Amino acid sequence: MTDEEPAGGHRLGSYLRARRELVSPAQVGLPTGGRRRVPGLRREEVALLAGISPDYYLRLERGRDKNPSPQVLESLARVLQLDDIERTYLLDLAAARPRAPRRKRSEHVPARVYELLAHLQIPAFVEGRAFDVLASNPMAVALSPRLRPGQNRLRSLLLDPEERAFHQDWTKATADFIATLRTTIGDDIDNPRFVELVGELALSSQRFRTLWARHDVRNLDGGTTTVHHPVVGDLRLHRDKLPIDDVILVVYYPDKDSDSDEKLRLLAALAHTETADDHARTGRPDASSNRPTRSQS
Repeated sequence: MTDEEPAGGHRLGSYLRARRELVSPAQVGLPTGGRRRVPGLRREEVALLAGISPDYYLRLERGRDKNPSPQVLESLARVLQLDDIERTYLLDLAAARPRAPRRKRSEHVPARVYELLAHLQIPAFVEGRAFDVLASNPMAVALSPRLRPGQNRLRSLLLDPEERAFHQDWTKATADFIATLRTTIGDDIDNPRFVELVGELALSSQRFRTLWARHDVRNLDGGTTTVHHPVVGDLRLHRDKLPIDDVILVVYYPDKDSDSDEKLRLLAALAHTETADDHARTGRPDASSNRPTRSQS
């Protein structure tokens, strides 16, 4: 998907090499002394620990053998200290077979979801598989203008200074988002939207290039995060991601009666006042202020 990364059957070898370079000899009980020309483990060290021949492991990394047995893959996962998500990703890479290109299908937000967004009084928006914002409610936009439809959350995170300041732990956020994107792409490497986004970020962001080369995989589901709003200050919010058809509904909400709850109520009041003022200036009726915005694409 980039000039440095193969788009075909060599993805298994690229993944093995990237993960090998992230494991230190000390982590697997090997001596750490002496000069080492490569970061992490040598190929022959991985082969020794996995119980396979160095020549066979070399063929795997170079894409000459694309059909390793499940037993070999399990041994490699153990040596490379892969977690459950990474292990599953490795097995899926080995199981991938050539397939016909998929027809591009636009991501569609069901009408009922727009109605749901209009009724929610907490920040809520709909995102696609590539972190494109497809729809959002006024509270989401009040929380962050980068949550307007047409924006891409990963692009904003990497390239927009305001978004970087918005996240208390920008370093972790970027690592999580990029690893999640790789997981989401899976074997859908010829999807035009993924190709476009990865290509753009590989050219414009050193942080993206560095993390993409690690081949990290992760699921970004529920959790708790702290963000810094320029008006109301720090907000500690829970995040839930709910799949609806082919899209994801994302909601942010605080603990009830917490400091963040009060700040979010203040933010809602400020957003309502600002919207009413805008309508007064333009002469538009205020009845539309609670309608969620839709993507124009």
